[in-house]
Amino acid sequence: MKIIGGPASQLLASRTARALGTEPVLCEFNRFPDGELYLRIAEETENEHVTLIQSTPTDSDLVSLLQLIDACEGARELNVVIPYMGYARQDKKFKPGEPISARAVARCIRADRIFTVNIHEKSVLEHFPSPAYNLDAAKLIGKHIASLGMENPLLIAPDSGAERLVKNVSSGLGYDYDHLEKTRLSGDTVVIKTKNLDVTGRQIVLVDDMIATGGTMAESIKMLRAQGAAGVHIACVHPVLARNAALRLFNAGVKDIIGTDTLEKAESRLSVAPLIADALKGP
Repeated sequence: MKIIGGPASQLLASRTARALGTEPVLCEFNRFPDGELYLRIAEETENEHVTLIQSTPTDSDLVSLLQLIDACEGARELNVVIPYMGYARQDKKFKPGEPISARAVARCIRADRIFTVNIHEKSVLEHFPSPAYNLDAAKLIGKHIASLGMENPLLIAPDSGAERLVKNVSSGLGYDYDHLEKTRLSGDTVVIKTKNLDVTGRQIVLVDDMIATGGTMAESIKMLRAQGAAGVHIACVHPVLARNAALRLFNAGVKDIIGTDTLEKAESRLSVAPLIADALKGP
């Protein structure tokens, strides 16, 4: 199998290739003077089994993925792995005349198999014109948390929507888990607290699928510390960390931010390459 990484996922593609016992295929990425993207795969893909790995955090990254797919038109089998899919959160219409942007993007991507990693909304998978599968990095995150040696950590989701992810992260480890609830006391007073468990004196790990601006997380960190938590860590699959998000979180008192390499950031210390490699080896 030939593993080809797009410009947004070169490290992850290299790690996945190594996990499969092969070398990543070299690509050339450039821009024409007018700003248009140029791409060239350095090896022949005709009649080969090919896997493209490319996250799409920006519009340019999406165009690069479409170019890669087109360049592999003669492949015997083509797998597309989108570790982080941009526009996946735009999965509904709220006003007349709006597009469902996640659907518009998904419809552009054709392959024999498509894989995402902890896509924000699983219903988006139905819009791909090819069989699409969502991989779950929860166990990888749980294993990493266990390696940190924290005594009896409490795993917390920032809201009820992320509680399933936290439950999956804690599965098999025996860690307590809970989620935060917002209670409005007045027009300008909101209290954020855990639903069931006391955080006093405990090491807390806030777990979510992604962190974008970090605003909600920063408020949660401050509240948990004020309620007596011994320390607060953050673990996420997708460390978007837009603008000054990392600074906001450390200013709020977080001890550490742990993300995976679905997006290649300084905080991406946990690789989903083994997860992708296992999926590619499957039926």
